Amino acid sequence: MIRDILKMGDARLLRVAQPIEDIHDPALQVIIADMYETMHSADGVGLAAPQIGVDLRLMIFGFDANPRYPDEKPVPVTTILNPWLETLTDATEDGWEGCLSVPGMRGWVPRATHIRYGGTLEDGSPLEREAHGFHARVFQHEFDHLNGVLYPQRIQDLTKFGFIEALFPDGL
Repeated sequence: MIRDILKMGDARLLRVAQPIEDIHDPALQVIIADMYETMHSADGVGLAAPQIGVDLRLMIFGFDANPRYPDEKPVPVTTILNPWLETLTDATEDGWEGCLSVPGMRGWVPRATHIRYGGTLEDGSPLEREAHGFHARVFQHEFDHLNGVLYPQRIQDLTKFGFIEALFPDGL
């Protein structure tokens, strides 16, 4: 089922999500299926449970090709429960980000270039992975949602934040 995506300004997006206690709860499978259907219907590359009003540390991300980010390399399709993040470098890279909870806008956001992340997969097995580039950016963006942070809060130069059609009048 396609769920409504909360928009910036909704206080539920600013909460720290709660850990998942029972990873075998059948209701989780319904939430995960709904998240994938919702993300795909919106051409997203990731979605965190708080974005659909579910207060759990659960996120999905990944794609083979995406019309919103046509020049980016594929990111493995992943579902993570109770994820964690470790930054492996002080180096950051600025890049354009958008968000399904901030529709029609983009912002120039700094992110760590090399990270390690992990958590629990749907089947209960552990996941640990390193990521660079856009893959690292996508994970950090979704992980922020679990901590009540939206990408506009990370923008350092607000002249590089605006509506897509104004920022990119000739298209992305």
